[in-house]
Amino acid sequence: MPALFSRPCRAVFAGIFALVLLAPAQASQPDPRVRELIAQLDLRQADTPSREHPRWQSPRRVVVFFADSAHLARLRELAPDARVEAASDDAAQRRRQLARADVVIGGCSAANFADAPALRWYQAMSVGVENCVAVPGLAGRGVVLTNMQRTSAPPIAEHAIAMALALARGLPTYGRAQQAGEWQRGAFGHARELGGRTLLVVGLGGIGTEVARRADGLGMRVIATRNSGRLGPDFVAKVGLPDELLALAAEADVVVNAAPLTPATTDLFDAEFFNAMKPGGYFINIARGRSVVQDDLVAALRSGHLGGAGLDVTDPEPLPAGHPLWAMPNVIITPHVAGNSDRDDERSWLLINENLRRYVAGEALLNVVDIERGY
Repeated sequence: MPALFSRPCRAVFAGIFALVLLAPAQASQPDPRVRELIAQLDLRQADTPSREHPRWQSPRRVVVFFADSAHLARLRELAPDARVEAASDDAAQRRRQLARADVVIGGCSAANFADAPALRWYQAMSVGVENCVAVPGLAGRGVVLTNMQRTSAPPIAEHAIAMALALARGLPTYGRAQQAGEWQRGAFGHARELGGRTLLVVGLGGIGTEVARRADGLGMRVIATRNSGRLGPDFVAKVGLPDELLALAAEADVVVNAAPLTPATTDLFDAEFFNAMKPGGYFINIARGRSVVQDDLVAALRSGHLGGAGLDVTDPEPLPAGHPLWAMPNVIITPHVAGNSDRDDERSWLLINENLRRYVAGEALLNVVDIERGY
């Protein structure tokens, strides 16, 4: 039987067919709420589309940690040509899953990266990714890393402000009196007003900006540090560089640590820093415990130079039983829960879903981490 098409025609059709196979899948439409989320939190998009990354390909196997059946169903809709599966609770089975995965959505751990040699994109389910970027040779593997930066900023910022207000109003003291069934009007002394006082945000990123916004709403003067320069929103009166930290601390009645954990911020808050703060100032840590020299913090509190501390993070976690911070009357400790809220889960999965949609379509991802910088 004669051929239906000439050899040149067959070559053209073969080329077109190959292009269709190699092209990214037809992009599904983004959730209408995503645009609002991007605008509200100022989420940053990568400079280049995913398809231009040398190791990009439409995902084939996606392993997901901490997802229920509804989340998995949505991810499968977004990546219909990939096998999307929940990470197994069995360690051996999970290693087999990761060995074949080119996309992983989960918590940062060296083990996950070691078990996933074919990995191309890793969506971390946390803001801090120090456990990811510390993996030896990760940058050389060409893995794209994205995180949850800014999605938990609203509740963390509210937590920081709540701690500052509680310290200023003496709520820990009155709380203990309540538990003892005692009406002690003079137990705390004079409460302090935060309006008109100065709050220093160390690390004016997503979380730091939300802290600054709320402090400004209380009538505070807000100053800050950031690595990238001196520009900041209108509600921040002054933005300094990291080498100006001590000078800025001298102006601050309240200091909030919102900086990512990097070699430069490890042990950043030491005796020199606390001595530079105003007498009676409050120190709030909603970032990472390892940024603080904890013995120096205890000494500054015991001496009375610091008026109080609010700690959502400590080093180590959990804080050991009998540690002096537990018993200090001017210290509030919460167990690394500042990011918890009734809305945080929705924001997180909106970002995860949108990034998977973008990756499948070869579009630019949100919240891409600079592995060399660590955030």
